[in-house]
Parts: sequence; C-alpha cells; structure tokens
Amino acid sequence: MDVGIVSYGAYVPRYRIKPEEIGRIWGVDGKGMGKGLLIFQKSVPSPDEDVVTIATEAARNMMARVPDVDPKEIGAVYVGSESHPYAVKPTSTIVAEAIDATPAMTAADMEFACKAGTAGIQVCMGLVGSGMVKYGVAIGADTSQGAPGDALEYSASAGGASYLIGSEKVIAKINKTLSFTTDTPDFWRREGQPYPLHGGRFTGEPAYFRHITSAAKMMFDAMGTKPEDYTYAVFHQPNGKFPTRVATQLGFTPEQIECGLLTPNIGNTYSGAVPLGLAHILDKAKAGDRIFVVSYGSGAGSDAFDITVTDEITEYKRDNAPVLDKVMENVVYLDYGTYAKFKGKIVMSG
Repeated sequence: MDVGIVSYGAYVPRYRIKPEEIGRIWGVDGKGMGKGLLIFQKSVPSPDEDVVTIATEAARNMMARVPDVDPKEIGAVYVGSESHPYAVKPTSTIVAEAIDATPAMTAADMEFACKAGTAGIQVCMGLVGSGMVKYGVAIGADTSQGAPGDALEYSASAGGASYLIGSEKVIAKINKTLSFTTDTPDFWRREGQPYPLHGGRFTGEPAYFRHITSAAKMMFDAMGTKPEDYTYAVFHQPNGKFPTRVATQLGFTPEQIECGLLTPNIGNTYSGAVPLGLAHILDKAKAGDRIFVVSYGSGAGSDAFDITVTDEITEYKRDNAPVLDKVMENVVYLDYGTYAKFKGKIVMSG
C-alpha cells in the first residue's frame, strides 16, 4: 500500500515585526541580530488568533483542495504544537469539529517541541498503512513564545500547515520515514511558565546539528540515495542560518533548499516550520520531484522523510485554496508596542 500526502493546506498570519524594531526597544542592533540569524521579519498572530484558529484555517484549506473526500472518512486528527491554548482541553477536537470529521474518529494533541507536527504525520502513516483508518490529519502549528529581550524574541513567530494522509489519490508518496531521538535537554518550558528557556550555544552542535545530520545519514543509508537524488530539501529552521549550514554539511545546494526556507521572511513557527516549508515546496512541485525532509524538536529528536511527488499532482485542485505565496501577501508591519499587546506581553488593567 502506497501511503502519503493526499492534500495539504497552510496558514500564516499577516502581521509582521522586524528585528530592528525589537532591537530598538532593548538598545541592541536588531538589524545586525536579524542578519546574523538570517531573519529579516517574523509573523505575529493577531489578538484573536491562536493555535486553534491557525490549525483550523490550514485544515480547511487542505479540505478545500479535495472536495471529493468525505470528512467523515477521516479517522484520526492530531495537532502538534507547544502553544496549545488550553493546558487541559484538546485543540484537535475543535479542529476536527470545524472540518466536520467528528464523531467516529480518534483525536489527540501532540507535543515534541518543534517536531510534533511531523510526529503526527508518522502516526497517521501507521494508522492508514495498517488499515485502521482511511484518512488521518496531521497538523503542525504554533504561536511560539520568546521572552522580552531574549534572543528567541527575534525569531519566535506563528503559522501552521495541515496534511491529509491516505492511500488513495496520493499526490506525494512517502517512500520512507525514520527518526533519531535522544535525551538532549537543549530547550524546555515548565508547566505554568510563560516563556521557554534554552541552552544557548548548546542548542547547536549536540542538539540541532547532531540530530538532523544523524537522521539524514540514516535515510541516505536506508534508501541508497545521496543529496543530488533530490529536487528539494527542507530542514527544521529555527533561523535561516542553521538549515543553510546543515544543508551544506550534508551536501545539498542552495537551490535545493531555497523553496522550503521560509524562516527569513516569517520567523520560526516551531511545530509549523517544516510542515510550512514542505507546503511551499508542494505549491510548486511537479510529478517526479523527490523531496528530502528532516524536522527537529528540542529534547531532542529528528524525523526524516523521503517523498516522491506523483502524477496525481496534475489533477490535484491546488487552486481551490490559497498557495503560501498568496497567504503571505499584504503584510502589515507592527511597532513593538502593538506587537507586545498582540502577544499579551502587556495587558490593560481595569
């Protein structure tokens, strides 16, 4: 049974803030900080947007592209995020209700830092491949957090993408998936704390780079492939610098990662980062294109995927929902005060 992506949808809020505006408040060279991180602006959720609304918008765009799919045939919905609006109340059931997939289904929220969305794809693959469900939905979405003045404030953004996993009319076959996971505590947030903490430079070599390169090399060995066998590649992108560097280390060219590298223009969407990068690639992909994907989640682990775009992409109703280039048009730039209000960093009294 060929299991893969039957449809997808994405959403990014229209609001943006630039690093130099954040730096202006804290008395640092924000433009230099952005240049060092290869982040030139980041998305900001409006006051009435959260992981539920972002995930719902992405899921509705996904379903609009497959009008022949009955939502009642969706047997599972998983929403991966580290910024679910409720500590005790699932996001997944709200999204499932919004796309009319309830009640004969299973749903759960997933959390593994920035790879919770790709973990959901793997679970859906297992359920579909075993015959337990016909379709599964996996969503990666976040309204990520960064403490005022912290380096994360220059990158933490908002957005998400949704994937319908099935075995019929597959537009992108997932040839293989595998993972590399260890207990590497580079980034964490305790219950009740509003902002995460991180291990600074420790988040680089022993965390991000070790896990992504290990998962990537495992995939090369498993599939007997090399970087030049792929049309596109997308890696987790906490900034623009890390994925560019890891791609070079593995032997990929700038042209292979350009399409999937969104962080410079929208920031780090955490659980949405790789799903959004993949969505942007699928917006432009043609039959026969091969895609190499590796996510990363602090704590720590990476999920790798080898994907081939099929002939079904030619009949796929991609234009039934906005492609990401369209979603990211008509941006509105914020000053720091409005940004802080939108993000709940300042609250009106009385």
